[in-house]
Amino acid sequence: MLKFLAPAIRELVSRAPLGELEEVRLRLQRPLMLKDRTGYFYLSPQAQPAPSSRAYLVTGDDLERTLQLITESSWYAWEQEILGGYLTLPGGHRVGIAGQAVYSGGSLKTIRSISSLNFRRAREVLGAADSVIKQVVPRPGERVLSTLIVSPPGCGKTTLLRDLTRQVAGAGFQVVVIDERSEIASSYQGVPQLDVGLQTDVLDGYTKELGVQHALRALAPQVVVTDEIGQQRDGWILAELARSGVKVMATCHGEGWEQVKRRSWLKDGLGVFELVVILSRRLGPGTVESVLRIG
Repeated sequence: MLKFLAPAIRELVSRAPLGELEEVRLRLQRPLMLKDRTGYFYLSPQAQPAPSSRAYLVTGDDLERTLQLITESSWYAWEQEILGGYLTLPGGHRVGIAGQAVYSGGSLKTIRSISSLNFRRAREVLGAADSVIKQVVPRPGERVLSTLIVSPPGCGKTTLLRDLTRQVAGAGFQVVVIDERSEIASSYQGVPQLDVGLQTDVLDGYTKELGVQHALRALAPQVVVTDEIGQQRDGWILAELARSGVKVMATCHGEGWEQVKRRSWLKDGLGVFELVVILSRRLGPGTVESVLRIG
């Protein structure tokens, strides 16, 4: 990830005393910010944690050089992906992009005057699903239980879902990932950068609706995986999968099952889910608080 930063920023970050790097935030004419497992902090021109008043200020040249590196000096070649608000780098790392939106005919045409970039390191945790896989697949060779992973933001939902996908595919099931935001497989130029299993097909950038249609028509999945369920239409999509005999693994935001089960999209899902996994950060991201059999 560091090689895509402007030289001045790269040199500072490489010298910084930090643990496992998670984020690098570049904001025009504002302090350079990093994040590791201890949290966020500003970085001084001497590559040391510092208050904002003494931190290195990101320049226009820093942003311009970084943009050249992440787009390979061709903004237009990446414009469609940029319209989604981010770029995916080799290794699955992501760069969030903020700037001025330009509209044409009511649709977003491009983003210009880039004012900030947020580099987020891709993290896969092989074995993250070890504690729940035997409940999702109770007996080898038998059916998968449709599973919903619930937690507030930042509790490891996608990390657990990714490893669960890998393990379910490894158990011999044909899996399709509808990766609407490119967060599960983190594909780069069509190739998954993170391990989602040998028997997994990835529909990268597809909407859930189009992805389900494509999967059912052409890929014959036994299990469909998708992230961030929460819209009304998602319930209808889940119901379509259930009617087709396909199992579902998905995530949604929520504090707990009692809160989530009152949402209208779930009512429209016709009781698709059979298992709910509740996560928290109580003992760190990915803490499994409970596994509930609901179907």
